[in-house]
Amino acid sequence: MKPEQWLAQYDEKLQAAAKSAQKTEKALREVGGAASSPDGEITVRVSANGATTGLVLRPGVRDLEPEHLARVIMETTRQAQRDAAAKVVDTMRELVGEGPALEVVKSHLPEGFRGDGADAPLDLEKHRDTRSDEEYFENPPEVVN
Repeated sequence: MKPEQWLAQYDEKLQAAAKSAQKTEKALREVGGAASSPDGEITVRVSANGATTGLVLRPGVRDLEPEHLARVIMETTRQAQRDAAAKVVDTMRELVGEGPALEVVKSHLPEGFRGDGADAPLDLEKHRDTRSDEEYFENPPEVVN
């Protein structure tokens, strides 16, 4: 094969790879996730990488204790991230098919989500602080997960 032919073929491969990368980038820019709390008072939107892009708190959240509100926001965010993860996996599956490339994508999803719906939502009641107000204010929680 002549060097000119080899360079032409190599250039075609590079152009095809660049076009594929642009298509993937565009598709992932359009992906996001959303979730609402069970009572519908909290809605969270996230980008493809799981970063929060929107948070809506409706008037009913005023009745929630701050700790419980924080937990519900965090769980709703996790649900939105699971939604985005599933959409990322579906989008990438369409672009690259099943195989090692898709497994790499899955391994880098937020919170270890694999986009398969197998992860269980957090049990908020199990994590609820049941101490009296007096105990709570004498020894408040330092971190809310």
